Amino acid sequence: MKKLFVAFTVMTLMTTTAIADETTATIYADRGTQKIYKEIYGQFAEHLGSCIYGGLWVGENSTIPNIKGYRKDVFEALKNLQIPVLRWPGGCFADEYHWMDGIGPKENRPKMQNNNWGGTIEDNSFGTHEFLNLCEMLGCEPYISGNVGSGTVEELAKWVEYMTSDGDTPMAKLRRQNGREKAWKLKFLGVGNESWGCGGNMRPEYYADLYRRYSVYCREYDGTKLYKIASGASDYDYNWTKVLMNNVGHRMNGVSLHYYTVTGWSGSKGSATQFNDDEFYWTMGKCLEIEDVINRHSAIMDKQDPKKQIGLLVDEWGTWWDEEPGTISGHLYQQNSMRDAFVAALSLNVFHRHTDRVRMANIAQVVNVLQSMILTDQKDNGHMVLTPTYHVFEMYKGFQEATYLPIDIKVDSINVRGDKHAKNGRKVPVLSVSAAKQADGSIIISLTNVCLDKSQKISINLEGFAGKNITGRILTCNKVTDYNDFANPYVVKPAEFNKAKLKKNTLTADIPAKSIVVLNVK
Repeated sequence: MKKLFVAFTVMTLMTTTAIADETTATIYADRGTQKIYKEIYGQFAEHLGSCIYGGLWVGENSTIPNIKGYRKDVFEALKNLQIPVLRWPGGCFADEYHWMDGIGPKENRPKMQNNNWGGTIEDNSFGTHEFLNLCEMLGCEPYISGNVGSGTVEELAKWVEYMTSDGDTPMAKLRRQNGREKAWKLKFLGVGNESWGCGGNMRPEYYADLYRRYSVYCREYDGTKLYKIASGASDYDYNWTKVLMNNVGHRMNGVSLHYYTVTGWSGSKGSATQFNDDEFYWTMGKCLEIEDVINRHSAIMDKQDPKKQIGLLVDEWGTWWDEEPGTISGHLYQQNSMRDAFVAALSLNVFHRHTDRVRMANIAQVVNVLQSMILTDQKDNGHMVLTPTYHVFEMYKGFQEATYLPIDIKVDSINVRGDKHAKNGRKVPVLSVSAAKQADGSIIISLTNVCLDKSQKISINLEGFAGKNITGRILTCNKVTDYNDFANPYVVKPAEFNKAKLKKNTLTADIPAKSIVVLNVK
């Protein structure tokens, strides 16, 4: 295995040095038809580690500055990100969560042990009211993941009633007693999570029957229109999707898909910040393989749903590295380097191309867990740092609800090592490009150069568009292992980019090595 790895290192380096001097592309500015759903930029908050407690929530009596118990610095950072949808309370936690434990006076709420994530004792001070009120304050859609694994039909049905009924119903009365007069707006409802694993270790046929039963009793109150999401497959489990399409079909509005960029060829997942060039390129190849996974699941769905009425929701995705040394086992706290920023940019570009089927994506997770937007501590008055992944999401905001534009482009690729899912290796394009037309008629273009040692020149013909002005921002680094921490929070941050030129309908740019550039053309 070691010898093969060294041999592949030589191949990678040889391929990298053979890259063409300039890439040409055409963006068809007048041919866009498909909207990029804003929900593709969704977030995920699970009761896991310090994602909720110490991340989103510190309580009103905390010395850390807060707004009604929500960390002020985190809240403001998320508000700036314009997150469109937030998934909660899990993840695996969802199928052991009993919502009635998290309502009413906080001093009366029972504690629980988080059996999935480190055995932590939680006090349930963050529950339904705290989550849904946060979503209202952020201006985002809540996405509730319901308990099918250890819950009952009655429990989930009552939860929906509690959240959405404005009538003279028992659960609406209980909600009012707990201080909330009007029902919340709830659109997205997950009927279970990872039912093939931590959500019950079920067979797809059994889960399909359970979904049909549970979803019947998730009633729609007072004008609420629920978008019901079935617990879908883990990455390469195509049979799960096939069974659900055959046995559930249009009884579901959407089906989930989970895909993590996890090392597949060693016992350890690897360090988030200590890795070599080969591991970097392997990661790029692994994250890009989500496109093939989406294609194969979509092809199965197309047989029963050729009009693409059922959405595919990638409601867990991102990198998964070893926990940071010295942190609590099972809390999945990991650092976030420029490599993670590339995974974010490349994955979002893939989702843009598949918005005919992909209706939502939720990166895991929003604070302090896996590929997070934000890292926090609770020392003194609390510290917060924005990760390189946060900066990608912030730079890409203009893609939300924009119209995807088709592109003709041919780029060189880097050959990288495969694993059991790609035995013949993978090819990583050195340059990834995505473009969309915004509501004001301007065009947003992302250009990601994954090559670690060579800049990429590109000439783009903007067919059907005559731009006059161009502005840009760049996210790059000295080393691809660079990251932000509490002592050095601005090692990786966006800067102005002025190496793009516009002449009539031709855009030219020189994209530095290991960089992500976003341009706006008006």
